[in-house]
Amino acid sequence: MQRYKIKIEYDGTDFVGWQFQKNGLSIQEVLEKALFRLSNEKVIVMGAGRTDAGVHALEQTAHFDLKKKIEIKKFLPSLNHHIGRKPITILNIAKATKNFHSRFSAKKRTYQYVIINRQSPLALYKNKAWHIRKKLNLRIMKKGMKLLLGTHNFSTFRSSSCSAKSPVKTMKSISVKQNKEKITIKFISKSFLQNQVRSMVGCIKYLGEGKWNIKDFKKAFKSESRSKCAPPAPACGLYLKEIKY
Repeated sequence: MQRYKIKIEYDGTDFVGWQFQKNGLSIQEVLEKALFRLSNEKVIVMGAGRTDAGVHALEQTAHFDLKKKIEIKKFLPSLNHHIGRKPITILNIAKATKNFHSRFSAKKRTYQYVIINRQSPLALYKNKAWHIRKKLNLRIMKKGMKLLLGTHNFSTFRSSSCSAKSPVKTMKSISVKQNKEKITIKFISKSFLQNQVRSMVGCIKYLGEGKWNIKDFKKAFKSESRSKCAPPAPACGLYLKEIKY
């Protein structure tokens, strides 16, 4: 039995998320079916990040075990062929040690959130970014982001269905870049709570459009209460950017 590590890019728009679900098609299901057609083995593909419905990935990492010996150079294009026209592509495949686990071995996860801040409707970025018409104040948004750095209880930004044992996480880095109307916010941590990034972005957006001031933002964050959170940002703007081991 050999363990393999794969890197995956996908458009999450029409999927129910990474994890297998009965109510629709998931990324995991597409990959497992493609692997079965290729190897005739029933395998479980374990992802590093269980992205929600509509969330995209620039570089998701996953692993699976195969009894069959494969030639990686041939296996990679064959696997992409069996995925078919689904908006999922395998970027890389490599052998991994039996102790490697895509989720539990991860040292650092990077997510990015994309906002298009303009009046005109989205064409190229439809389902790929959050369209916000009201002009955002990036300066005050940055002030709010700084409050999130370090180790905190992030219960305010935690989904009610989150299964994490603890709401305490360490935010290693938050950065923001603006290129004309495009705003990209990048978050780096070892791990995140369910809906944490989208919830933080929703609160940061409240700051940017003037619904909250810094005092309001800090009060909501420190309340450690989900009921004090702004509405979460939509899934379409969120990307799993990278996993580091």
